[in-house]
Amino acid sequence: MNTIVIYNSQTGFTERYAKWIAEAAGARCLSLSEAKKRNLEKYDAIVFGSWACAGGISKLGWFKGNLERWAGRKLIVFCVGASPMDSPDIAPALRQNFTESELAKVKAFYCPGGLNYEKMSAPSRLMMKMFRKTLQAKRDKTEDQREMLKIISASYDISDRKYIQPILECLKD
Repeated sequence: MNTIVIYNSQTGFTERYAKWIAEAAGARCLSLSEAKKRNLEKYDAIVFGSWACAGGISKLGWFKGNLERWAGRKLIVFCVGASPMDSPDIAPALRQNFTESELAKVKAFYCPGGLNYEKMSAPSRLMMKMFRKTLQAKRDKTEDQREMLKIISASYDISDRKYIQPILECLKD
């Protein structure tokens, strides 16, 4: 199967996953800016990966804008976020990014990445700082909120090649 993996990465986690997927699938791998310059009609499978923030997937509109043009191809989206794989918020967040008809055409996956404050854009760092301050100011924090505050207080990396397995299985089907 002629496959391309396209990624939009802010701090490197999504790019890492995209390259792992491309390597394992024998696929071509391009950044979104490069892919926009190319004719993607020759590919049987198109995998798009981007970073997630507050439940939304960055640049997903570009991918969704091409769904009709890519009809009949295997279409996969993966997003990379800071939440661990077992977070109960992942499945609802993935679903909220797609309509039912889009989900009939696209398979969506989540891969845990982490936070890299050093590579984060200034607006993203500011947003995270505001979120931390809001959590810190909360008087009666739940256990989940205390854990979240601990997790987002510093950069961390929970990415792992094992999380690409469901994507690779989907490409084989």
